[in-house]
Order: sequence, then structure tokens, then C-alpha cells
Amino acid sequence: MVRPSQAVLDVVGTFVRLGLAAVWLTSGSIKLADPGQTYLAVKAYQLMPDAVVHPVATALPLLELALGVLLVAGLLTRWAAVVSAVVLVLFIAGVAQSWARGLTIDCGCFGGGGQVAAGQTQYPQEIARDVGFLVLAGWLIVRSRTRLSVDGWLRPREAEPAVREVERA
Repeated sequence: MVRPSQAVLDVVGTFVRLGLAAVWLTSGSIKLADPGQTYLAVKAYQLMPDAVVHPVATALPLLELALGVLLVAGLLTRWAAVVSAVVLVLFIAGVAQSWARGLTIDCGCFGGGGQVAAGQTQYPQEIARDVGFLVLAGWLIVRSRTRLSVDGWLRPREAEPAVREVERA
């Protein structure tokens, strides 16, 4: 079995990191641009008291943007991936509970959100999409080293074992 080289894994990780960053930056920007709609989307899940809906609807796009910026920069990549995974699991649980309770809502993941007609729900697609994003976060949790990252500049890779052996001789 041929294992990919570290260089290939670093490049794949870079695309994973930038892809997940694009998700968060897009989602957060759309939500921040229309805070009223974000409020309606959060409220539609019927999961929290009204007094908490506004703070959550305000904080959510800011959190998504912060995660996106950290991932674009490659700063605190593993931490950003862990937080991303937690947020995605909460999103998946939120959509799943809405589906199980028979609510007819749009998830509001990329704008919109709120009540929709029964035939307009897309719960399986929304869950599948978020599971895909969760896989990206999982990759970065397991292997956070990527190219073009602040993390890489702050903690350069140790010399390869063969290089260390030559240096000892």
C-alpha cells in the first residue's frame, strides 16, 4: 500500500483548511448582512427561550467569521477545527430535531431560514452537507499541519529522520 508523502498530505490539508474557511466566511457574511433573517432562522428551531435567541443570532455569524479568519490564516488550526466540529454537530442536531419534531423550516445555514412549506424542507441534504463539513473539520483535528499557515511558520516541521541521522554523523 502506497502512503501519500507528507508534502501531498500538507497540500490536501491546505485545501481542506481553505475550503472549511470558505464555508464559515460565506455563512457568517450572509448572516451578518441580514441579522433580522438570522434572528428568524434561530427562532424557527424553537430550541431556546426568546431572551436567548437574539444573543445567539448575533454571536453566531461572528463566531463563523472568526473561525473562517483563523482557518484562512492557518492560525490555531486544530483549535478552530475542534470548535468547527462542535458547531457542526450542534447544527446537525438542530436540523435533525427539527425534522424529528415535524417542524417545517429552512435551516438558515447560508442565509434565509425560518418557516417554509412542508414540501420545501431539505433536511437530508442539509444534514449530509454538514456531515461533509464535519469530515473536513475532522481532517484538520487529526492533521492540522498545512502549507501557507501561520501555525507552520510559528512551529516549523522538525527535520526529517534521514536528515537528523546525517547531522549526527
